Amino acid sequence: MEDLLRITINGEKMELAVEPGMMLLDLLRDRLSLTGTKKGCGHGECGACTVIMDGKAISSCITPVMMAMDANIETIEGVSDGDGKLHPIQQSFIDKGAVQCGFCTPGMIMSAKALLSENPNPSKADIKEALSGNICRCTGYKKIVDAVLDAAMVMR
Repeated sequence: MEDLLRITINGEKMELAVEPGMMLLDLLRDRLSLTGTKKGCGHGECGACTVIMDGKAISSCITPVMMAMDANIETIEGVSDGDGKLHPIQQSFIDKGAVQCGFCTPGMIMSAKALLSENPNPSKADIKEALSGNICRCTGYKKIVDAVLDAAMVMR
């Protein structure tokens, strides 16, 4: 039996029939083709599936879809302005060389965006704490932290 889910994703309100045990990640990727959110560990440990729900960074792979009832979800696809111009966080990741393979990048950007929404002037320690749930196997994190610091400055 399916349940009716009311949800807003990247500014678009929708009602969808969903299986109650479905995870938010599966709805985003499989039903809505929002594949920027990555499926990594499946246990909420790697951060590849990070999205913003009602202003907070969450692991969508362990969030039952019905927990998102009436929620506002933002995925990496909703970050840019829609005119092809990148968000300052996205641009800073490019400018600072904070991307290599790119698999973790959407989750990192979503965690950084949630942080900068709450704290527009974070310290390196604040950034490291906010990104502590995101794993990158390529960059070594320094460039990622530098990119978030740069984005914070640009956004101020």
